[in-house]
Amino acid sequence: GRLAMRAITGMWFQDGLTGSAWGDWSLYVDSPLRAFESELGVQAPVGYFDPLGLAKDGDVDTFKRRREVELKNGRVAMFATMGYILPQYFRFPGYLSPSQKIAFSDVPNGLAAFSKVPFLGWVQIVVFCGLVDFGLYRSDPSRDPGDYENAGILGVPNASGPMSDVEGRKRKLNSELANGRLAMVAILG
Repeated sequence: GRLAMRAITGMWFQDGLTGSAWGDWSLYVDSPLRAFESELGVQAPVGYFDPLGLAKDGDVDTFKRRREVELKNGRVAMFATMGYILPQYFRFPGYLSPSQKIAFSDVPNGLAAFSKVPFLGWVQIVVFCGLVDFGLYRSDPSRDPGDYENAGILGVPNASGPMSDVEGRKRKLNSELANGRLAMVAILG
């Protein structure tokens, strides 16, 4: 029932765009969605995916800003996902807070860890993230989204510079976008 209703609604929508319920998307060349079909992150089988129509106006600056935010959030989500999995297998030796006698082994996994980290520990984390974001990874409008002057290959600050292999760089950046999207979903639980 519901699936059929969704299918017929999709067919009506497609009919409105292409003139046919079984429409040929290649005939609909005036779509504003076509403005970003050749950008990084556009991958088969979905192609360019903008279900809310946020980029329907075709504004390149807005698209670049959103892509940069997507990359940053994806990178953070990949670290967060690793941080969620890693404590199952490894704990640092010693103390998280020597003054409060909190050992790393005393900190539980998952969301329960939030209540165990002292306030000043959270301050250190926020200050570190702010310094990295506003100091090391400064946005430059003349560069691609997520391509920072101070960062090396794929954003790792190791003085490696940009990749010279254009196809390899494109493949790795597409992988980073796909893995970041997966990590954003994964960290939601």
